[in-house]
Amino acid sequence: MSDTTLETLLRRDRAVVAASLFVIAAAAWAYVLWLATHMAVPGPRDAGTDMTGMDMSGMDMGAAMAPAFQAWSPADFAFTFAMWAVMMVGMMTPSVAPMLLLYAGVGRKAQASGQPIASTMWFFSGYLLVWVAFSIAATGAQWLLARLALLDPAMAADSRILGGLILIAAGLYQWTPIKGACLRQCQAPIAFLAGRGGFRSTPLGALRLGMDHGAYCLGCCWALMALLFVGGVMNVLWIAGIAFLVLLEKVVPAGQLIARVSGALMAAVGAWFLVGAL
Repeated sequence: MSDTTLETLLRRDRAVVAASLFVIAAAAWAYVLWLATHMAVPGPRDAGTDMTGMDMSGMDMGAAMAPAFQAWSPADFAFTFAMWAVMMVGMMTPSVAPMLLLYAGVGRKAQASGQPIASTMWFFSGYLLVWVAFSIAATGAQWLLARLALLDPAMAADSRILGGLILIAAGLYQWTPIKGACLRQCQAPIAFLAGRGGFRSTPLGALRLGMDHGAYCLGCCWALMALLFVGGVMNVLWIAGIAFLVLLEKVVPAGQLIARVSGALMAAVGAWFLVGAL
């Protein structure tokens, strides 16, 4: 690569980062769509096959999704974890894009001034590590719900009572001070950085900074992710709706109001579920 080409690429850093984020998100969503197409098939599972009749070389994916508990093999745990991790990348990458674009822009200026900071990818990797950790917890939650026979074949709550309780809990969390504080950190990237001493020059420092930002993002959104067990973990429209709500909360100036209004609606629908179940 010639010096001229490299300089041109550096001047277009924000476009490169934006394009990279688009590719990452698109690949994750493509995988989710593939899973939804090949796995979310209603009806009983035939002996010796998974829910779709696909031959997965011994991996019993249906065990992770059947309404009644079946013992999960290590491959089932690994597959379910991978599913959650990829889904989190697809859902959360758009909402962190403003922060990453800011980081890339400052990085270019810092490079030009002779005081370079660590690559944007180190920060992004730290952010994703938090959601990978959440994916482990989500896998455990899915295993527990399956063990208790509380999930239907679409990996949604098999009980209006459970669905209602999840909706009410998520709705109430939208009104908590913790939610508000975490959302403010996600909405104001500059304030977040200023409160932590700015950017980092070392890869490890940038990784930790990304993890800090990811922790606030997790505190803001974990209850919304629990709603996947209401509409179905492989319900693509439901996944897209939650991702869109997350994006609105973070990028729209009235994000705090959106969170509270949506929380009130969740609690109201959850209460309706409970009343209908009695």
